[in-house]
Amino acid sequence: MTGSEVSPSFRLVYVPGVIPGKWVRIWQERLPDVPLTLVPVPAADAHATLRAREAEAGFVRLPVDGDDLHAIPLYTETTVVVVPKDHLLTAADEVTTADLAEETVLHPLDDTLGWETLPGEEAFTRPATTADAIELVAAGIGLLAVPQSLARLHHRRDLTYRPLTDAPVSRVGLSWPKDEPSDLVEDMIGIVRGRTVNSTRGRPTARATEDGPATGRRKDGGKGQEGTAKKTGTAGRGRGAAKGRPARSGGAKSTRRGAPRRRS
Repeated sequence: MTGSEVSPSFRLVYVPGVIPGKWVRIWQERLPDVPLTLVPVPAADAHATLRAREAEAGFVRLPVDGDDLHAIPLYTETTVVVVPKDHLLTAADEVTTADLAEETVLHPLDDTLGWETLPGEEAFTRPATTADAIELVAAGIGLLAVPQSLARLHHRRDLTYRPLTDAPVSRVGLSWPKDEPSDLVEDMIGIVRGRTVNSTRGRPTARATEDGPATGRRKDGGKGQEGTAKKTGTAGRGRGAAKGRPARSGGAKSTRRGAPRRRS
């Protein structure tokens, strides 16, 4: 390495609730010489961080705003309502927004669900963050609807949660600036899409890799030489018949019937 060369590295943004450990472990196995730096940011700042090139890619909440970022959807989270453990709603396995009609529902400024109409009664103020809203739930001020990962992130022993079946949901995806992706970004795309290490270090090399990981399956259905051998054997029997070679069963009977009788 010359003095002007810079060792490659990869900065990966992630938002609260997303646990990138699985993908980071695969990265470290496949690219041990390329350090990966995790950059935690609030969900509201993730897109701006990518636009400012402060990270090469990131796990963000979708949709991305504007048309200057690419995104690959990864999964959709269950929405839950966070309640005190002694709340009446804990008697149900799941609840609906109608069940919250007489409840005060908190709406933090960093909300990730994008409500058109918030259920229940409006709180007297909007907490600045989800963490602040959790504290208000614990104080008995109201309830909170969030993606399940955020309920787990802010877990408290005096709180629990139930699935909220008819609420908006949050989707998580991998996003990066809308330029020609670098080799390292292609490596991360390959990892999150489940491509194998033999697929050119995870980078797409053919049309098939855009539809899913390569399987190595032959175009002949996987028969290979076995299928060819069967065809050859069939053709061989046909050539034998064409040359007048008798079959093992029918030919023998025909020979006995056609043999001349000896005179006594």
